[in-house]
Amino acid sequence: MHYFKEWSLLLLLFFTSLAAANSEIKTIAFAQDTMANDFRKAQVFEVRDAVAKHPDLQFVFSDAKGKTSLLIRQIEGFINSKVDLIIVGTNDADAVVPLISKAQKQGIPVIILDRGISGEDYTCFINSDNVLIGKTGAQYIAKKLQGKGVVLLFEGLQKADVTQLRSKGFLDEMTAHKGIKVIKRTGNYLRKDAILEMEKLIQQGVHIDAIFSQSDSMLSGVRSAMKHAGLSPSSLITVGCDYTNEAKEAILNNEQSASILFPLGGTQAVEIALKIFKGETVPQHIFIPVELITKENAKNIKPIF
Repeated sequence: MHYFKEWSLLLLLFFTSLAAANSEIKTIAFAQDTMANDFRKAQVFEVRDAVAKHPDLQFVFSDAKGKTSLLIRQIEGFINSKVDLIIVGTNDADAVVPLISKAQKQGIPVIILDRGISGEDYTCFINSDNVLIGKTGAQYIAKKLQGKGVVLLFEGLQKADVTQLRSKGFLDEMTAHKGIKVIKRTGNYLRKDAILEMEKLIQQGVHIDAIFSQSDSMLSGVRSAMKHAGLSPSSLITVGCDYTNEAKEAILNNEQSASILFPLGGTQAVEIALKIFKGETVPQHIFIPVELITKENAKNIKPIF
């Protein structure tokens, strides 16, 4: 419980100073699933940087360290502290629903970022088309394999809608390619978990022709495990998601075949927050476009971090 006490103390100090500040300043709070995930951490920093451009805004965030129970307590802490808007990045589509409804009832707008929740009791949901992401990855791999081979689907958090939707898009598309066999492993969107799972596959001698990883961080872990075992990442067709600087470098070095650009959404979240504060009506669902990145266009597309 030490980490929660530490977070609570920091939050208490923050809002004590906030109480003495200008009452016109609005506070945006970000309740994030985990800062151990590169993508999730970058989301928080993108929101922080976007908020910093507005002198009438303040920013605070929490790190649930991947623990759903802690995330729930942190969201409740933001509600009790009466922040002006909450951004939520969840690891469980169901568990956070009651707290988000509570915030809405108390007049605190809630923006759901990236990973969806069950129900629609929120102000705005910002994400990308995850079914399309899975379908795009499957189409690229099937074409490269010419319809034959074994593909490893590296999934993220099982309770996250992002994972379920990307898997659906991928698997639905693969049903059209009878010569392709799909096997699945879970990496929880974490590099270290992907390393462990890939090491097991290598030790077991499992044959793989291609990999679709639901994050570039997991695919980085795959490359690390392969290199440690004396295997070349370029020997496989590999597609990741997010399009990080690390992925760009790997693509240009022929160690990764492609990545699907998946924007962080932090800047868009702050833009929506500003409209809400002005009393403007905002869409309840906003899709951010995605894009397939290969060696042909990697030099011209900016990574998300």
